[in-house]
Amino acid sequence: MSANLRPARVPPPGRIIRRELDARGWNQKELAHIMDRPEQTISEIVNGKKRITPKTALELAAAFGTSADLWLNLEASYQLYQARKEQDHPDIARKSRLYSLVPLTEIRRLGWIKGSDTLDEIERAVCDFLDITTPNAIPQLAVSFRQSDIGDPEIAGEIAWIKRVEHLAQKQTVGEFDREHLKSAIPDLLAYAHHAEDVSRVPTFLHQLGVHFVIVPHLSNTYIDGAAFTMHSHPIVALTLRYDRIDNFWFTLLHELAHIIANHEGGYLDDLSKEADSQVEIEANQMARDWLIPPEAFTAFKSKVAVPYFSEKEIRSFAKSQGRHPGIVLGRLHYDELVPYKNLRKLLVPVKKHLEAWIDKANPE
Repeated sequence: MSANLRPARVPPPGRIIRRELDARGWNQKELAHIMDRPEQTISEIVNGKKRITPKTALELAAAFGTSADLWLNLEASYQLYQARKEQDHPDIARKSRLYSLVPLTEIRRLGWIKGSDTLDEIERAVCDFLDITTPNAIPQLAVSFRQSDIGDPEIAGEIAWIKRVEHLAQKQTVGEFDREHLKSAIPDLLAYAHHAEDVSRVPTFLHQLGVHFVIVPHLSNTYIDGAAFTMHSHPIVALTLRYDRIDNFWFTLLHELAHIIANHEGGYLDDLSKEADSQVEIEANQMARDWLIPPEAFTAFKSKVAVPYFSEKEIRSFAKSQGRHPGIVLGRLHYDELVPYKNLRKLLVPVKKHLEAWIDKANPE
């Protein structure tokens, strides 16, 4: 509520009772007799010293031929009016807005914003983080959201994650970007897909190609695997490593690079555990699969093996022939349901330990 506006005046229920008494030519003593209540009790209700309870509302309704809801609503409206007169709650509204914009507790714990516990400073910190001038402004993002979604906890977490990615990317120095150059460099990038430890060389490789690379773990209530968008004419690829597996790392990375190379318009925020629901996502998925394992080679490999009897030896042999880690081949076989998900999972080695230097670390206040 604006400080310049006063709440609309609400009459006390006792005034309405007096009006009903006058209309009937009764007095309070007679009403007390009708309701079988002490006269003092009726006087206290009429003078606002005693509240109208559900029992009293039923009795007044019977006495005046009205509904009990009428009296309960009159009492509730009057009590709310009195509370507003006594104290406005602008700070509560301000805090509520901040929590609708970002998962405030979590990003403060992570050190994404700093500041004291004063509301003014926290509000300023949130605005600075989101690059907005006031809490009522809508954050401008390369990844599009429906405006009606702002305020949803999951969306608020996704917006905060994107902003953190932007802030980290702004600190990076990258080379000149050329889309065709990036496309032609995909085979060289995939030379690092043979050994798990070689993923540590991916960030620098992409930076040299003019692509920002950022790893920011996902926030609570968000289900992000990766994102691709553009900032100052340079693409950004961001991963969460939500699934710490070599197959997921490479597929997500190549999926985001596919968005860039295919020049898909806009920014993309991907949850790859869901089925693709748009043509651009389907295209990015197919490009990533074909880059990881050439379709002709994969078809020939499948034709030589009696499904579902892909052995670890056969998988390792084929992966070596393609210059890929066996976990990448197994991940594809799992996805195509050619090997049960429970089988050979030891091949799906983790990669986080090889990327520690690139992962955004929590920095509590």
